[in-house]
Amino acid sequence: MTSVPELLRVGPAVDLKDIDPSSTPGLPGRRVTGKDPKGWAREQLGSLGVELARQQEMLFAAAKAAGDRRRLLLVLQAMDCGGKDGTIKKVAGAMNPLGLHIVGFGPPTEEELKHDFLWRIRRALPPAGLVGVFNRSHYEDVLVARVASLVPERVWRSRYWQINGFERELANEGFTLVKVMLHISYSEQRERLLERLTDPTKHWKYNPADVDARSRWTDYQAAYNDALSRCSTDHAPWYVVPADRKWYRDWAVANIVLEALKDMRLSYPEADFDLDAERRRLEADRAPAMAS
Repeated sequence: MTSVPELLRVGPAVDLKDIDPSSTPGLPGRRVTGKDPKGWAREQLGSLGVELARQQEMLFAAAKAAGDRRRLLLVLQAMDCGGKDGTIKKVAGAMNPLGLHIVGFGPPTEEELKHDFLWRIRRALPPAGLVGVFNRSHYEDVLVARVASLVPERVWRSRYWQINGFERELANEGFTLVKVMLHISYSEQRERLLERLTDPTKHWKYNPADVDARSRWTDYQAAYNDALSRCSTDHAPWYVVPADRKWYRDWAVANIVLEALKDMRLSYPEADFDLDAERRRLEADRAPAMAS
């Protein structure tokens, strides 16, 4: 049976037009589960979360107790309203916050613009033993920078090989890279933007510039196609997750991250002290006498 990550992984021939944002690859149907797919996926997310937390704890313990230098970095990219925040809440939220390193990238600051585009990314990398999550990433520099003409074409084109070299460097240093593009449709984005205008608790999320960006939808899809096709490698694969259905999105991303952690073959470090001796010490321990 083909795994969810295998179904969603993309390569050089990817074309987003061929991927239905409302589809649910790998999700068992009602005939298999005996339940409504939406409800089943939400139930499964709880079980996936328990295993994600266990795997993360082993990663953290291996670094703390045994000096293991490995770590996992989840890169999330999407069009506006694609669900990056929701995915982080549902998937990363299942893990211990002490073992997470979450960073969101907005427009570069004046200080960041003085440096190479990867400078701010390097500064935000997770320490050993942690699961890092990037809400947007270095890929903004071949997406927004390209569509908005923030740099000349020769500059953003050269960044593909720079990104591939950077990600190869990270893999060699013990990073497991998981890059996920949350793929929503033009119509679904419209509905989510309207919801932000309708719900007072979401007004703060609304940005008029998001509507301006919609006019460049085709350009952004082309930019994503190039980024996905040029920068999906064995050591840093890209996954395209259909994201119109939020419940499927969360289930799929949780599966992708969990399989990546399992592929690391993590385990709890063995004790570097005499277990029996420590047990005897504690069993012989008595409460101190109270002062009279």
